[in-house]
Amino acid sequence: MLNTIEQFVRPEIHSFNAYPVGETTNAIKLDNMENPDAWDQSVVDDWRQRLKLTPINRYPDAEAGPLHAKLREVMGIPDNTGMKLGNGSVELIQMVCMALAKPGATVLAPNPTFGMYKMLAFFANMDYRPVDLNDDFSLNMPAMMQAIEETQPAVVFLSYPYNPAGNLIEERDVCQIIDANPGLVVMGEAYFASAGDSFAKYLDQYNNLMIMRAVSKMGLAGLRLGYMMGNPAWINEFNKVRSPFNINSLTQVSAEFALENRAMFETQTDETCQARDSLYASMKKINATQCCPSQANFILVKPKIGQGNHLFDALKKVAILIRNLGTTVGLLANCLRVTVGTKQENAVFLQALQENS
Repeated sequence: MLNTIEQFVRPEIHSFNAYPVGETTNAIKLDNMENPDAWDQSVVDDWRQRLKLTPINRYPDAEAGPLHAKLREVMGIPDNTGMKLGNGSVELIQMVCMALAKPGATVLAPNPTFGMYKMLAFFANMDYRPVDLNDDFSLNMPAMMQAIEETQPAVVFLSYPYNPAGNLIEERDVCQIIDANPGLVVMGEAYFASAGDSFAKYLDQYNNLMIMRAVSKMGLAGLRLGYMMGNPAWINEFNKVRSPFNINSLTQVSAEFALENRAMFETQTDETCQARDSLYASMKKINATQCCPSQANFILVKPKIGQGNHLFDALKKVAILIRNLGTTVGLLANCLRVTVGTKQENAVFLQALQENS
C-alpha cells in the first residue's frame, strides 16, 4: 500500500504535514486566538429560537443573500464593492489560488506568516516565494520589491495586524507593494475587530486590492465564516471556483443573528483589547521573556534562548495550552504565542509563566 501511495500522491503533498490545530481539552485554552467570552444567556435563548425555524431538509441559500445584506449593513460595505463568502478565510485563499493558478504563476508572501498561504499555493501547483521579514517583524521593503520585480506575482498575501506577531505593518509600505505588483494583493484582516484600523479605505483607490476577513476572532469561530471584498470583476472570477452551497444554513442564520447583536461582541472586543494591554504590561515585567507589541488578540512571546519548549511543556503540565512556534527556524525560533483569555485565565497564566521562567 505504501508504494501505491507514493506512486500516485503528488510528492509535495506527501512531504507536507497537515496544518496543526489546537487540542480540544478541558485545559485553559490560550492557543487558538479565540474570543474567550461566551454569549449572554438571553442571546443564546433567542438564537436557539431562530435556529428552530431553519429548514435543514433544504439546501442553503447558495448566495446567502440575507447574510450578504446584513454584512454590508453592519460592516459598512458599499453596494458597489464586490463581496464573496467562504468557509472561513482558508476557503477564500483557496479560491484565489485556484483562480490564479496559471502555469508558472507565483504566490508571494512575507516570512513567517500564516502557513496556509504556502500550503494552498502548492496544492494549486503555484510557485511560492517567501520574503523574510526584518527582525522587528516589519516588511523588508527592498527584498519585497526585488521579489515582485523578479517573479511578477499573481498574488501577494499580507496581513493586518500581522500574523504571527500582531504588529501593524506600515501603510505606505503596503501601498507601495500594491502599486508595484502587476497582480492581486490580498490583505488578510482576520483580527480587524481588535486592530482599530483597516485597509478597506483603499478599496476605491486600488482595483487590485482585496480585503479578506473572518468573523472567528470576534466570537464566532465555530461558524467558520469568512468574507472577501474588493473589485467586483475579481470577485466574479473567484465565484466561478467556489463550491456550491459553501455556507451552510445554520451558519447563515447564526451569523445573521450574531450581526444583529453586534453590540455584545463589540463590548467583548473592547474588554479583550484592554486585557491584552494589561497582559502585555505584566509579561514585560517578567525578565526571562520578551513580548512583541500587539494589535491582535494574542501576544508573541520570546523566552530566554532555548527555553521555549521547556516553558510550553511546563504550562501544559498545569493544563494551560498556548501555541508553540519554536519548532520553526528564523524569527519564530524559540517563540510562543498566547491568546488573550478571560481575566481569571490571564491571571493563572501569568502566575505559571512567572513560576516557570
